[in-house]
Amino acid sequence: MTTDSSPSTSAETLERIIFAISDFANALEAAIVSLRGHLNDLASFPAWDPDQIAWTPAEGPAGPYERAEDVNNPEFKAMLKELVAHHGKMRRGPYFYWTFQNGHTVGRKKKA
Repeated sequence: MTTDSSPSTSAETLERIIFAISDFANALEAAIVSLRGHLNDLASFPAWDPDQIAWTPAEGPAGPYERAEDVNNPEFKAMLKELVAHHGKMRRGPYFYWTFQNGHTVGRKKKA
């Protein structure tokens, strides 16, 4: 078995390896910056307890769900703020939450 270990081939291979590693490092750096941004967004939301919100049982085309319009409740306001930041839909714990078109009613449904 013969191998071509000429300086130009080894140098080209090494250059390609360095380029690939550099490319990978740049991608990791971009991912880290994006992740930090998402973590900062999450940290900016006040904690809210869904058990402190008045939920009313309701029935919709996809079956039973709960709804709330507890606009004077600070827990509801914090939840609504987080929902708005997630474009009106999100999953938290065992529930899927969404906002209705009126912007001040929230629905939730337990998901497996």
